[in-house]
Amino acid sequence: MKELQPLNQNVLLDMNEPSGEQRTAGGIIIPDTAKEKPQMAKVIATGNIENSEISAGDTVLFRKYSGTDIEFEGRKYLIVPYSDLLAKIVETESI
Repeated sequence: MKELQPLNQNVLLDMNEPSGEQRTAGGIIIPDTAKEKPQMAKVIATGNIENSEISAGDTVLFRKYSGTDIEFEGRKYLIVPYSDLLAKIVETESI
């Protein structure tokens, strides 16, 4: 089995979107070519990052035009520099 392991201070993100078509409130179907690239994704793996605040399985928010899109064994991924991660999405208890 092959797997991707990011090098240096890079992070591998899962960019596979949930299946199903997206529609506007008025019912218009949005084609894949017109969809914006998401800015949130699940972390698959991290490179050699000292004192990293993220780990595999975390969901992060990253810069809009960051990273390199790749396809590996039929799945879509994005490799981004650790410095381009903006926030980690965490669950909190509501008050």
